[in-house]
Amino acid sequence: MPDPRGFLKVTHRETPPRRPVDLRLRDWKEVYQDFSHDVLKEQASRCMDCGIPFCHEGCPLGNLIPEWNDLVRTGRWHDAIERLHATNNFPEFTGRLCPAPCEGSCVLGINQDPVTIKQVEVEIIDNAFEQGWVVPLPPDRLTGKTVAVVGSGPAGLAAAQQLTRAGHTVTLFERDDRIGGLLRYGIPEFKMEKRHIDRRLDQMRAEGTEFRTSVNVGVDITAAQLRKDFDAVVLAGGATARRDLPIPGRELDGIHQAMEYLPWANRVQLGDPVVDEDEQPPITAHGKHVIIIGGGDTGADCLGTAHRQGAASVHQFEIMPRPPETRADSTPWPTYPLMFRVSSAHEEGGERVYSVNTEEFLGENGHVTALRGHEVEMKAGKFEKIDGTDFELPADLVLLAMGFTGPEREGLLTDLSVEMTERGNVSRDDDFATSVPGVYVAGDMGRGQSLIVWAIAEGRAAASAVDEYLMGRTALPMPIEPTAAPQR
Repeated sequence: MPDPRGFLKVTHRETPPRRPVDLRLRDWKEVYQDFSHDVLKEQASRCMDCGIPFCHEGCPLGNLIPEWNDLVRTGRWHDAIERLHATNNFPEFTGRLCPAPCEGSCVLGINQDPVTIKQVEVEIIDNAFEQGWVVPLPPDRLTGKTVAVVGSGPAGLAAAQQLTRAGHTVTLFERDDRIGGLLRYGIPEFKMEKRHIDRRLDQMRAEGTEFRTSVNVGVDITAAQLRKDFDAVVLAGGATARRDLPIPGRELDGIHQAMEYLPWANRVQLGDPVVDEDEQPPITAHGKHVIIIGGGDTGADCLGTAHRQGAASVHQFEIMPRPPETRADSTPWPTYPLMFRVSSAHEEGGERVYSVNTEEFLGENGHVTALRGHEVEMKAGKFEKIDGTDFELPADLVLLAMGFTGPEREGLLTDLSVEMTERGNVSRDDDFATSVPGVYVAGDMGRGQSLIVWAIAEGRAAASAVDEYLMGRTALPMPIEPTAAPQR
């Protein structure tokens, strides 16, 4: 039971300090400094005996947050990681990358700063790895059933680990040369060092999951062959169809999608050659005037990467207006608050520009040299130009970070002939089953672009459904209520 007066004794919220900007821009290491366990225990003690823990509702995984907060408060670290792993396969990922909707739902957040739930989570798992408590959990026996998981992002990894532990023989396919999906090539090293992925993959290999990289399912292996070779299939390929900006000048060189740009930096940090298979040099911001179109997390990832590569200047554009400093009235507690946030990348420099629309790219000799835009305001649900606000801004490199429109259809999805929703995602029923018998879908491929916690939760839920399909019953947890799965 939490200390019912803990939040009265420790009234302030404290998180780890970030390394000085001039220091962290010299490397690609994570930006946060170490956090004292004594201070962390104090922060965990702020978790109230609130009766109804709304943080559970805020977390798609159903993390038992008050329980492991109190276990940290009382120094029971081993019990804390057991309780955390009961609902979350990869807290080292969510503790670094999740935007923490649980904190937005924290009861203490009604009139104080919420509990540092995310920080407690990441300290629990990091301490568990240091203590050697994270060990392989292979199944006691094999079922003789085989499952293919397509895609190695958080949804695919969660589904694969759950199904392997249930005793099925699981093969996970990834079209890139390394396992991890966007965790590997879309998340910069300064947000999550890739060693966190690698040590978890070591555990999964020891449990029996087989990883096959550089395999484009639907091309290298046909959909028919996949269904023939495996008793069940889990589609977890993500929403990788990038939203584009089809305006005049889009064909100019120097304009790239964020996911054309970000993987280069990660590959360099992994020791890969700095030229691609066609001997082309990497996309770099070094010495360039950079404009990032898109104000979300991917845009911030581009921003921090451009700083470390030595950009001459960086502007980040967002068509929406600047959020308020505190929780907006449109997102009352316990919903996730719309408010102005400053990431580590924003601390490092650059200019954030709100309420702007890009109307044309300008160039010389086939290469972008500038961007033409104007300010906008929202009227009757539409963006309208504000007269007299036209501007031009120099640009040697433009990065499009405007999100994704859904999964790529050509290849696997087309060959499987799965039904699609009106929004372009793979359709599924309450049990995450597609229209094709024995084929299931989890994560962004079925849900649309979403959060890492939803991906892991759906991977776990789909694994439970697959296990029941194969065995007639299941002991695997179903972390998401069936009605939470988008309907066909």
